Amino acid sequence: MAGKSKKKLVEVAKELKEKSSMENKDLEFRVVVTGKGGVGKTTTSAILSHLFAKDGYKVLAIDEDPQMNLPYSLGLDEEKAKEIVPLSHNFDYIEEKTGARPGSSWGLFLSLTPDVDDVVDKFGIKVTDNISVLVMGTVVQAATGCLCPENTLLDAVVRYISLRKNEVIIMDTQAGVEHFGRALSKGFRHCVVVTDYTFNSIQVAKHTATLAKQIGIPNVYLLVNKIRKESDIEKAEKYLSDSGDIFKKVFFAKHSEQVLDNEPFVAPVLELEDEYVKTLIKLKEELKKNNE
Repeated sequence: MAGKSKKKLVEVAKELKEKSSMENKDLEFRVVVTGKGGVGKTTTSAILSHLFAKDGYKVLAIDEDPQMNLPYSLGLDEEKAKEIVPLSHNFDYIEEKTGARPGSSWGLFLSLTPDVDDVVDKFGIKVTDNISVLVMGTVVQAATGCLCPENTLLDAVVRYISLRKNEVIIMDTQAGVEHFGRALSKGFRHCVVVTDYTFNSIQVAKHTATLAKQIGIPNVYLLVNKIRKESDIEKAEKYLSDSGDIFKKVFFAKHSEQVLDNEPFVAPVLELEDEYVKTLIKLKEELKKNNE
């Protein structure tokens, strides 16, 4: 009897350990969404945020796209969204954390490892009970190169975000991922590359996927938007024929008039029988399945 009891306890302990492991995977869920401008990155990021929130996850949506439209797409009040000052323009915070003010001469005073663990509490904005948004913006002075207070601050923020627990992180970026390469590679395990079916867009998508793999993001997916007819899929598949296994899975999403009718706010579309949303639900489930 003692042997059986011991065996049973071992089985229970193993089951609890496996359950805890799965929960921890869920609590460290980070996705970067990227691709050529105008292909639907922000809409994709917003819908994924709402889908994960609907599943009961706490979601932190990060807007790093130059257009900074993610708060509107998530449903933040328009007047409140207009008042947001992106981190890259918050010179006082940048100076406080890095020791240097953008546009000034900083010399040896620039801290390359600023402590930004208060950034979400200070600048994160609650959109719904389960969704918050943080607007990062982009570098103000592009000509200053990589070593500048703005870049240093934003890089530190991404590193900090990659270590946060108990939430899904969805980051809407400009085209490419190399600008936050080392920071992203430490915590982001999923990259959704968004494209349409045109040649130029798919070339950008393939290049972006290669960069994502190079910086260590293991799971790269392709979402082909704006599909209107079967020949659009055939054209996309032709342009993707030389991409090998760089994409873990490819999703084709039909053009949605309902998304356009409701833009920029995407949440109302989730309640409709919309084919575009159905595709993103499949993408969400694939992300959850491969969250290793």
